[in-house]
Amino acid sequence: MKIITISREFGSGGREVGKRLADELGFAYYDREIIAAVAKNSELDEGYVEKILETGIPRTFPFSFGRSFAFSDVSQQNYTKALVAQQSFIIQLARKGEDFVIVGRSADVILSEYFPFNIFVHADMYSKIDRCIDRAPEDEELTRREYERKIKQIDSARARHRALLSDSPWGKKESYHLCVNTTGKEIKALVPGIAAYVKAWFGE
Repeated sequence: MKIITISREFGSGGREVGKRLADELGFAYYDREIIAAVAKNSELDEGYVEKILETGIPRTFPFSFGRSFAFSDVSQQNYTKALVAQQSFIIQLARKGEDFVIVGRSADVILSEYFPFNIFVHADMYSKIDRCIDRAPEDEELTRREYERKIKQIDSARARHRALLSDSPWGKKESYHLCVNTTGKEIKALVPGIAAYVKAWFGE
């Protein structure tokens, strides 16, 4: 079984890298399916689950995920419930024994005992904002400054989420096997090279 995890900065195109890489290698691909499974298993609304997992850990959240706490705040309780359901589902994926690519969710940490190949996708801020604008829904009219704030907020949440699970910092090159800079690049042109690297790493 071969597992590839994709961690990424918001707007860097990491989701596209993951999907194209899965197609190139003939692997299963998991991303939004996880949100649906977490919503079902935690008995929470899918849109709500996506929002709280993207927004991230409340800054008042006790820094000991996995232990028992008495929370007075409902959002903290729901966040904990969603995290537990998400981690359980990701581990279940690995136990199926299939080759797959998974995007986000700190899967590189959760699945560390399965020795995944871990990729981090990043880009400069200008490119990330451009990509967000190109792919924004028609009714989303944010300024470049507002997009920059959104990118920083989501990336900060991802870093805090990872910190709950590992001392290995989010976004630091030491935490990954391959870092891919998509600045100014067409992602589909990069994927064959990434796939070749992955195959070599797995000894193919």
